Amino acid sequence: MPFLVLLVLEGALRLFGYGHDLAVFTEDPGRKGYLILNQHASKRYFANQKNATYGNAEPFMARKAPNTFRIFVLGESTTIGYPYMNNGSFHRWLQYRLAQTYPERDFEIINLALTAVNSYTVLDFGKAMLDYEPDAVLVYTGHNEYYGAMGVAATKGIGHSRTLARLLMNLRGLRLTQLIASVTDKFSEMLSGEKVDLRENLMKRMAADQQIAFGSDDYRAGLDQFRVNMDELAALTSAKGIPLFMSNLVSNEKDLKPFISIPDKQGNSADMHYQSGIKLYQEADYAGAKKELVLAKELDALRFRAPEALNTIIKDVAHAHKGVTLVDARDLFEKHSTGRILGKETLLEHVHPNLQGYALLSEAFYQSLRKAGLLPASRVEMPFEILKKQMPITLVDSLKGEYEMMILKEGWPFNIPMPAEEKREKTEEEKLAGALVVKQISWRDAMSRLQRHYAAAKDTTRMLRVAEALALDDPLNPVYLDNAGKLSIAMGLNRQAVNYFSKAFRTEKSFERARMLFVILLKMDEPAEALPYVRYAAANNTSRFNLNELLSFVEQQVEAKKRR
Repeated sequence: MPFLVLLVLEGALRLFGYGHDLAVFTEDPGRKGYLILNQHASKRYFANQKNATYGNAEPFMARKAPNTFRIFVLGESTTIGYPYMNNGSFHRWLQYRLAQTYPERDFEIINLALTAVNSYTVLDFGKAMLDYEPDAVLVYTGHNEYYGAMGVAATKGIGHSRTLARLLMNLRGLRLTQLIASVTDKFSEMLSGEKVDLRENLMKRMAADQQIAFGSDDYRAGLDQFRVNMDELAALTSAKGIPLFMSNLVSNEKDLKPFISIPDKQGNSADMHYQSGIKLYQEADYAGAKKELVLAKELDALRFRAPEALNTIIKDVAHAHKGVTLVDARDLFEKHSTGRILGKETLLEHVHPNLQGYALLSEAFYQSLRKAGLLPASRVEMPFEILKKQMPITLVDSLKGEYEMMILKEGWPFNIPMPAEEKREKTEEEKLAGALVVKQISWRDAMSRLQRHYAAAKDTTRMLRVAEALALDDPLNPVYLDNAGKLSIAMGLNRQAVNYFSKAFRTEKSFERARMLFVILLKMDEPAEALPYVRYAAANNTSRFNLNELLSFVEQQVEAKKRR
């Protein structure tokens, strides 16, 4: 009888629309037949729903289209691209490079990462995406294993039992549980007089005063939790024959003091090893400095940086399962750091890369995809150095990242005072970046205003960069692709223009796009490539000109080229 009552209550709550469906994917309200990441999915993992985070809404077809290479990306805040978000993340660097290198193919890269989650979320999201025909899965995760949602420290003991943790996550999917949690939270706030201060940064709300000593029970529980979850994910992808690429982790060793240093019985501490490491670094004893600085990170009792043991686990999991590749991002980061010691050359604070770092992370995954044979040779491959120059990240994006970092570091546990504001007139880019940080405008609104600013200044180069940024952020919007194509023509970049117009044409066929394509291609002396567009334009002619003569001429040109 009690179970029947609970069942009726659950049904009634669903009938009246209370609560949220916590499935990983939901239908895209703007595109029929497409799915997006459910913005409520994270609530399954957060004890306090006010801390729940939201991911990207990157649409993909429920049924994968032919000639489409689909990649899912799983992870945490680094994987989502914090603090640059839109086009600074490594998956957007990868997406842009693939689009330029293989313009004839369609690549879908769907980022399912969330801030402040850990391997429980990564595993569940990984299970959900298995049904949607991934050609590859990329994973970068591990730094939140202790303080992220369902982490050992965040769950106050539940994290030591995987059975209890999974039961709790499943219960949160019930509307009745959501109602009870909402009522309980309100009563708790009324009785204690304390409310969640959303002005505090998420790091403090999730982890304040939670110390985890090196080698402690909580420390080992975090390692076990990560190992079991990643091993299960690897087993699932391996069984389905889906290539899985797991990257090892990077964190700041040189340019970040330990957050919490606890001396042992001998008086040794994280701070002691850090100071020793810095002294050795200044003396150019890089091997000795590396050892000391890594040990300082290991002994830091505030575990916002993954311990070295997690990289060992990632390596072991990759070697234990068929079809799983270890992506050695750490080696690449070390090669771009003095003495192979990680610091501000590639990282902003404790774990999040700067733009150089995100570019390197994308390079590590790109090269791993190539070595695995998933990316064929291309006659127009974009080299890494060219990618760094052409990547459409605007000055507004870069400044927004800087401002986000200043705000983050002002709070706990960094407590670095905000630099004094310069008394001068701000540039348009600075104004837009500031408005973005405080959420006065959306990113796309900022890009639209930036585009108008550059148009007024007749700065075609920067107009193109903004147009490409918009096309990269929303590759299913043919208008953005058209704009990028037209500005590419204005800059004399005909091949790039063809890439954008052909993508727009595949997305939404039209006479005008076909006309633009065959005109450019004929100017480039590429009649064979132009021919399909001439045929489409002739069959769907909306102009006053007879295109049959042009069609005959182009066909003759193609035959003449074959005979050469």
